[in-house]
This record gives sequence, structure tokens and C-alpha cells, in this order.
Amino acid sequence: MSAGTDPGIPARRPAPDADPAPSGGPATPRAVARERRRRARARFWREYRTNRAGVFGLAGLLLFVLLALAAPLIVAPADLSVTGPPGMPYEPPSAEFPLGTDNFGRSVLDLVIWGSRVSLTVGFTATFVSVALGALIGIVAGHFGGWGSTVLMRITDWFIVLPTLVLAIALAAVMSRSTLTVIIAIGITAWPTTARLVRAQTLAVEARPYIERARALGAGHAHIMTRHVLPNVMPLLLAQTTLMVASSIIMESTLAFLGMGDPTTVSWGGILQDARNAGAVSSGVWWYLLPPGLAIAVVALAFTLCGRALEAVFNPRLRGRR
Repeated sequence: MSAGTDPGIPARRPAPDADPAPSGGPATPRAVARERRRRARARFWREYRTNRAGVFGLAGLLLFVLLALAAPLIVAPADLSVTGPPGMPYEPPSAEFPLGTDNFGRSVLDLVIWGSRVSLTVGFTATFVSVALGALIGIVAGHFGGWGSTVLMRITDWFIVLPTLVLAIALAAVMSRSTLTVIIAIGITAWPTTARLVRAQTLAVEARPYIERARALGAGHAHIMTRHVLPNVMPLLLAQTTLMVASSIIMESTLAFLGMGDPTTVSWGGILQDARNAGAVSSGVWWYLLPPGLAIAVVALAFTLCGRALEAVFNPRLRGRR
């Protein structure tokens, strides 16, 4: 008679937090890891949705991302041409043109929707370059230490002291005017803060006892940095990414407004530059200036709210602050 059917031996019940075994056999390490990741994602979302500001920011961010992805379906390329515009110049908002027209007769709403593609692409790509560079320098400096760490940190301090916008303008002025130039200029100038934060987190992680045990068992530098340090700094990098995307979008708009962007593409900063050059301020054509400016402000606010919410989720000391 088995233990489960013997009345004298109570049947064992699985612990509530135990990882369930797949049907038909014992749990495999891959199944256990997959179940733990699923539970971690569910726990993360339960904590994130308690932050109303973070949910509001996420909703706004998803709206702009969907608009950027659907822009080719909403706006026809011919509507952005200056040779055959659909309306008259400087038409005020109406049923046909909800946000009015620009000095060429193009719909400002179409320009804002199409400009979201360039602005969001530059923001995400430049942030990825900046965060990746900062994470690499921060982990290497924190892991190896010594004179190499000192040199990397002095270079980081030099970039921190320099005005970021001035350095980005200098790089954009030297290189050719293109979207890639703007991405490189923002990515190269915005990484020092991430490097500092990641280095501090790396030093804290490598002071833990399990890192010493891993070294005693023969773990090399690459194993420790990729399997132990990087997973522990990923929450910090994720929160830093959401905060930096807003800064990258604002910097891209600033560079485009100053004439450093690609003149052949439509972006929110480029729309503001065209409005200034066309004399929209002195002419009182507010519908040419206000929509792209509001789009920049709302997207930056959405990313900032998401970043603050992620900080509250990953940092237990901030969870009570809403």
C-alpha cells in the first residue's frame, strides 16, 4: 500500500510556494526557471499597477508608440509633400484639419503623427547606445578596480563636467546632418550618469558572499560579470532607461530645433524649427507651435512617470511614496 492510501500516514501536500512539476514527471530545471520568471513578472505587474501615475504614464506611452507604428497607415507620404499639399497655408483648426495647417498647407496633425516615428526612434536608439555604453564601463570599472577603474572614472567625470547639450551640438556640427548623427551625438554624451550608477551597484554586488564562493569554485571574470553582476544591475538599468528616453527625445528635439537634425525627415523638433522659420510666433499661428511642443512634453512626462514607478517597484524604500 502506498503512503498516499495508508490511513496511518498522512499525505504530503506541496508547499504553496513550491514550483509545480510538469504533468507526467518531475520538474525540470528549465520548467522551474520558466515558472519562477512567470511569477516574477506577475509580482512585478501587481506592484507596478498600484502606482497610478506609472499606469497613466504607461498608457500614454503605449498610445504614442501605437501612433508611431500606425503612422504609415494613417498618413500618406503625399500628404507630407510641400509640392502638392491638401489644404491652404495657415488654415486654423477645423473638421477637415483638426490641428490646422502649416505654411505649405500640410496638416499639422499628420506632421505630428509622422514626426513621432523619428522622435521615438531616436529616443529609444540613443538611449540604448547610452545605457549599453554606460553599463559596460560601469561593470568593467567596478569589477576589475585598480588603475583601470581610476582611468575610466576620470574619463567619466570629464564627460559629466562638460555641458551635454553643447557637446552634442559640437558633434552634430562636425558630422553630417542625419538621424544617425543625432543618435551618436546623444548616445556618446549621455552615458556618464549610467556608468556611475552601475559602478556603484557593481561594487555592492561583488561585496556579497556568494561572489566569493563563485570565485572559489573557479568562476572567471566573464562568468561573474554576466551571470551574477549583470542580472543584479538590470533593474537599475531598466529604470534608468525609461528616464533617459525622455531626456533623449528632448535633446533630439532641441538639436532639430537648432538646425542640427536631418532636414529631410519630419520630427517634432523639426516642426518647431519650421514654425519658427516661417514666422508662426509673430503671426500668431499657435496651432503650428503648440501640438509638437505638447507631444514632446507628454511623451517626456510619460517616460518619467514610468521610470519613477519602476524605481518604486525595484527599490522597497520607495514603494510607499506615490
